[in-house]
Amino acid sequence: MYRTIHINPVLPGQSRSSVLVIYTGGTLGMVYDRLNDQLVPFDFEQILDRVPEIRRLDFELTVIVLNELIDSSNMKPSNWVNLARIVRDNYDLYDSFVILHGTDTMAYTASALSYLLEGLNKPVILTGAQLPIGVARSDARENFITAMEIAAARENDQPIVPEVCIYFNSLLLRGNRAKKKESVHFNAFHSENYPHLAMAGVNIEYNSPFIRPFSPDLQLKVYEEMDTHVVVLPIFPGINHQIISSILGIPGLKGLVLESYGSGNAPTETWFLNALKSAIDRGLIIFNVSQCDGGRVTQGRYQTSKQLDEIGVLSGSDITIEAAVTKLMFLLANEPNHEKLKNRLITPISGEMSL
Repeated sequence: MYRTIHINPVLPGQSRSSVLVIYTGGTLGMVYDRLNDQLVPFDFEQILDRVPEIRRLDFELTVIVLNELIDSSNMKPSNWVNLARIVRDNYDLYDSFVILHGTDTMAYTASALSYLLEGLNKPVILTGAQLPIGVARSDARENFITAMEIAAARENDQPIVPEVCIYFNSLLLRGNRAKKKESVHFNAFHSENYPHLAMAGVNIEYNSPFIRPFSPDLQLKVYEEMDTHVVVLPIFPGINHQIISSILGIPGLKGLVLESYGSGNAPTETWFLNALKSAIDRGLIIFNVSQCDGGRVTQGRYQTSKQLDEIGVLSGSDITIEAAVTKLMFLLANEPNHEKLKNRLITPISGEMSL
């Protein structure tokens, strides 16, 4: 499933922490192959040649390289479960984890892991790059080095950031609050509805009030199921009955993330509301999430959302689309009680939304 590379940049007995790096694929680990004129994954056995700064780190480092590297566009729920298993299987062996991942679906993976790793009490930091590590102006080295530094950071012999995060371009963000917003600039990820957890400059400044505190009593429980019978439905002017009926009529559909306008508004036409209500009466879970990156769904604030509330559409508050989709997949697979599922969907379970 993977091969393991052990790197100890510090003298025996001097290490302050141990970090397991999991390389899944993505831009960060690519180098230019001049012979074939293309980018190819580099051999992590040569990581000290590519990132010589690692020699000056004061923690032990082990790298796991998946046998089949994944472009993040091909990331699937089964891959999220596999990553959760790797963390579980190595949880007692390492103090923290860094996952190297393609940027396109990184926020989905971070969100999913925040649910799958219940009781997590160690850092799991995802990072990547906009430019390959083999390119002169690459952001890969700084992202990689600082993500490991943050993962290894401890205070009073406890991890400073014991949760799933994304580190990118000097900012540490809660994983299930982050979104990819840029494809051509280095500041790829933003968190509009939750403050950053740390900022890396000359020093790494931690935003402690917003970091989930370490809890010595937590025990890790890893879930291994995600239900993919979900769909995202963006509302747009001109959406018609045929489109709605076709989507709501998908065989086996269990959950729908409704991307509504503004603070949770949607058309008030009778056919639209009747279609949604009929689907809800059949047992379909409909989760209302705003198309806006900032702000939140407040069903009932306007007449155009009050009727959604009345027919049983569930409010997603300020959750991101990525966190909403993965939360719906997680709960559909792991919460058999329909009423409890609905209650957990609108309640924060891993810091992914505000009440």
